Formats: sequence, structure tokens, C-alpha cells
Amino acid sequence: MNLHDQFKRITTFAFDMDGVLTDGTLFVFDNVQPVRRMHIKDGYAIQLAIKKGFRVVVISGSNSDAVTNRLLGLGVKEVFMNIEDKKNFLLQYVTKNQLTLEEVLYMGDDIPDLDVMKSAGLPCAPADAVPEIKEIATFISYYPGGKGCVREVIEKVLKLNDAWAMEPCITSR
Repeated sequence: MNLHDQFKRITTFAFDMDGVLTDGTLFVFDNVQPVRRMHIKDGYAIQLAIKKGFRVVVISGSNSDAVTNRLLGLGVKEVFMNIEDKKNFLLQYVTKNQLTLEEVLYMGDDIPDLDVMKSAGLPCAPADAVPEIKEIATFISYYPGGKGCVREVIEKVLKLNDAWAMEPCITSR
């Protein structure tokens, strides 16, 4: 099956957090939770995918209340933090929600994503993923983690399924 067809059959987006939804940078201050950085264009694509009926799931080995709150604000209802075995978690998720693995796009960037990516129907990676992840990724984004890679894969799927919203421009004269 060609890459175009693989993108078209996606119904569910699963993303790692650090290095995918965020750029992997942690700002560390005394007596404060680490601060992460996310991209507004990724956020737009996430909320649009949800509005168009696609599933968006976040599966992370770490934890961030701030990122969770941001994702909830975008409409993501399935944010799973502190997941040690992402592959097993995804397999259970697919079974519970009566999906097939071929419907799932998973984007990861580092070694903890290796096994889960081998199971996903469409394993994707940001441009700055580690070599081991790039080696198994079917698609490598032009953009690095936290800087548009999520938007790129969501936009591809939505456009192929005629679900990319193009709001009409309103101009004043």
C-alpha cells in the first residue's frame, strides 16, 4: 500500500508528548514544575481534527499538568500520562475502541516510542527524532517536534479525507 493510501485510512492520531507535541525543551526553575513549549499551529490542527470526528490520543511516559490542561482545552479527551508500556497501552486502546492498527498514526521521537511505533499502522517521526526512530518511521515530518510536525500529519490526513477546513476570507472594502 502506498503512503497516500496509508494516510487516507487514518481515523486515530496518537502522539507522544515530549519531543512531538513539545519541542523537547524543559525550562527548569526553582520550586516550579518544568515548563514546556508547544506550537500554536499544532494546536489548531488538533482541535480541527477532533471537530471533524477524528480521534486524538496522547500517550506519554512523562507527566505535565500544564500540557494536559492545554490539550483538554483543545478538546483532546484522551490524555494518558505516566504510561510505561506504550505498545501494550495502544494495543488495549485499539481493542477497547474497536479499531484496527491500520487506522492509527503514531508519532514518536525517541527510544521509548520504538515498540509502539512498530505496532502502529502509520509510524511517523518529527524531523529531529533519534536515528532509531527515523529508521522505522514510514513518514518523517519536515518539521521538528513541537514546531509543526503534528500539524503536518494531521493536515495530510484531513486533506485526503476532504476534512481540512478552509474558512472563507472576509475582506472589507
